[in-house]
Order: sequence, then C-alpha cells, then structure tokens
Amino acid sequence: MTSNTIEVRPIAGAVGAELHNVDLAHDLSDATIAAIRASLGQWGVVFFRDQALSEANHIALAERFGKININRFFRAVDGWPQIAEVRKEPEQKTNIGGGWHTDHSYDQIPALGSLLYAREVPDYGGDTVFASMYAAYDALSDGLKRTLETLRAVHSSRHVFGKAAQRTESQDGRLGNPDAATQDAVHPVVIHHPETGRRALYVNPGFTTHFEGWTADESRGLLETLYRHAMRPEFSCRFNWRPGSLAFWDNRSTWHLAINDYHGQRRLMHRITVEGVALH
Repeated sequence: MTSNTIEVRPIAGAVGAELHNVDLAHDLSDATIAAIRASLGQWGVVFFRDQALSEANHIALAERFGKININRFFRAVDGWPQIAEVRKEPEQKTNIGGGWHTDHSYDQIPALGSLLYAREVPDYGGDTVFASMYAAYDALSDGLKRTLETLRAVHSSRHVFGKAAQRTESQDGRLGNPDAATQDAVHPVVIHHPETGRRALYVNPGFTTHFEGWTADESRGLLETLYRHAMRPEFSCRFNWRPGSLAFWDNRSTWHLAINDYHGQRRLMHRITVEGVALH
C-alpha cells in the first residue's frame, strides 16, 4: 500500500503500521504530513525506521502536528525542554511506562499523542506494546456499549506522579515535580475521536480512578472487566526498537506498555508530546 511516496506496512490486524520511504529529517512537506496523519488515524500508531534525527529535527517534526506539551514530571533533555527523557540505566530495576496506560488522560485537554525516538536501545528486550481502543470498543456487546456511552470517568495523576506515589523513578531523578500532580479530569468513557469520528474506549489502568458519581469500590469491577477485555492480544501489536526508530502514537485511540525485560542494559529514548483538543 502506498500513500504519495510513503509505503504503509501494517504490522498487526488491529493497530500499528510501519511507514517507509520517508526521511523525517528532510521531508516535512504538506503531502508527507498529511500521509502520516492519515495513517495515524487508521492504525493508531505509526513507526519509522533508520531515522537520523537531531533534537531540532525531532521538535520540527512534532510541531507539524500541534503545539508541544512541556512535560511536568519527566526529566528534560539538557538544553531542550520540549524533549522528555525516558531512560533506564543498567543498575536500575524499574522502568518508566511499565504498565498499560494512556499518556495525559489526567489533563482536562488530553494530549494528541507522543513521538518517541530511540537514542540507545538494549541488545535485546525493551519492546513497546500498543493496543487499539477502537478495536476494544468495537468488540463490546451492544448492551455494554449503550451502558458505557452514558458514563464518564475520572482520571488523575496524583497516585502516579504525586508525593504519595513513592516511585523509584522519582528517587533516582528520572521523574520529579510531584507538587504539579494535583490535576484530575473527567472524560467520556466512550469518545468520538476528534479527527476520525470513530468511537473509542477511553479508560486506562494507569490513570483512570473511578466512574463519575460512583465510588472507587463500585467502579472497580466494571473497570477491571474493561481492562481485561482491552488487553486481548488480537487488539495489540509489539514493536521492537532499533537505534533511529521512531514511534508516533495517538493517545485518544491506543494504550501502550513498555516491557521491562532488559535488566543490566541501558535504554535511552527521547519523547515529545503534542497537545490535543477536548474530548467528547
């Protein structure tokens, strides 16, 4: 399949495609950006191989899709506040993003998505898994769809990035600024994607705390049912990183999880997050 000169190669049935024949450091034409945006809308996450991106190139690419979100919690790359470090050193045991989540769902206006670029990768391990919330929604029963479309859910950063979180990543300097982890947001459980118009399930294990008007205890059973459903392998894809690989995912239609299976090795990624719009 081709779009303009870009070749689109799906890597799984529900989510994820590699885009080939594009040089992101030198071709940010309107046609290229439109082709990337169309593939992102269809596949939820798009991958690029063998890209030689400077920090300035990475920023220029992200800015073609929207305003950059300056991350409140991640350590920034020295001299480049727009770029967050996702780092794990050989002696560190925990990783960042090691559970299923959707970035920035705790914001009133969640992020459109993130562009993660591989600077250093381990000899093995360190893959990222993505799951389609379009596919998860589509596979629900009609009865449950009708119930969910009446619900809204509360999302929070407090238990992840706040003072009470006691995260190892905060103690070793990879995360910080816990005083900023005070935001909560309420979003529909089923959203209409602002660009594609498709319905997607919009709750996630990382940041969703409960349904609006329900207690946490009352919410737990249904949320866990939805999470188990959304984790079904046929809704997912797995990406193996190489130096120079870039993944661009849509936070409104996907979850992701960074696999922590490379102890004793270094992994360094640069992430830029792009602002989105209010969800309905």
